[in-house]
Amino acid sequence: RISNQLQPRALIGVMYCLCLIFCLSRFCKAALCQTSSNTGIGKATALALALRGARVIVACRSKQRGEDAAKDIRRESGNDEVVFMQLDLASMKAIRSFVETFLKTESRLDVLINNAGLATAGRTEDGLGMVFGVNHIGPFLLTNLLLDRLKECAPSRVVNVSSIGHSMGTIDFNCINTHKRLALGTSNRDIFKIYCHSKLCNVLFTHELAKRLKGMGVTCYSLHPGSVRSELGRDLNGTFMNILKCISKVLIQTDEMSGAQTTLHCTLQEGIEPLSGRYFSDCKLQDVKAEAKDDEIARKLWDVSERLCGMA
Repeated sequence: RISNQLQPRALIGVMYCLCLIFCLSRFCKAALCQTSSNTGIGKATALALALRGARVIVACRSKQRGEDAAKDIRRESGNDEVVFMQLDLASMKAIRSFVETFLKTESRLDVLINNAGLATAGRTEDGLGMVFGVNHIGPFLLTNLLLDRLKECAPSRVVNVSSIGHSMGTIDFNCINTHKRLALGTSNRDIFKIYCHSKLCNVLFTHELAKRLKGMGVTCYSLHPGSVRSELGRDLNGTFMNILKCISKVLIQTDEMSGAQTTLHCTLQEGIEPLSGRYFSDCKLQDVKAEAKDDEIARKLWDVSERLCGMA
């Protein structure tokens, strides 16, 4: 649990359909958080930050749902500093437009929370696999475009919400280079595997980002939030996914606010700066498999991601 004595200053959290903005440390004012929808962990995180007095930017693909989420958070928290901004992580053009508007209208960015967690078939506007584009490439581009502002507001943080599923993922660079996807296949089983691959991307991205930001006052963390009652699997049906959902519901599913605790820990906890680049679960440091902390794989994924974003 995070102490209520911490006073957030400015934070940003981005969800596929919901973004937040608030800050960390005792003097935080604003933050941004990213997630796959305007419900679940992302909304719970935004609410918790708003309750602590943070300025929160809700950025959602759906204008109606995003505005509704921001309204709910303002009402429940009593904090009027909760603002909606439209963002679609499946479009690099939309991401660049969002950043341009944000930098013009918001003076601070103390914490960026990347909380995208989409699991569905299809392709993005830019021809990437949908899960790859939304869960990794979108947050990768968004984070890089906001790095200068994060450095200006240091000490600041980037928090990447991954999943325990990353341990079942792997990175197939041949598939990425040939098909702009993490893997082929469109069945529910295939999509679940691709989702796990994308969550490994989150851990590797955090690992490499920490190395590149060393000494700049910006730290970053990846985490497993726990399985929660959210809309993550709403597009997945069939026997395989029904079994998976039943197991999750019985064994490991928690409410949204409990699921947000590790995100809040990585966002607000003081003294974890030396652990930049590491992975957390249950508000504690956790080790990851060799592939998830491999310097060469992390660097190669960064280079490929830059090329796909047109940043190389």
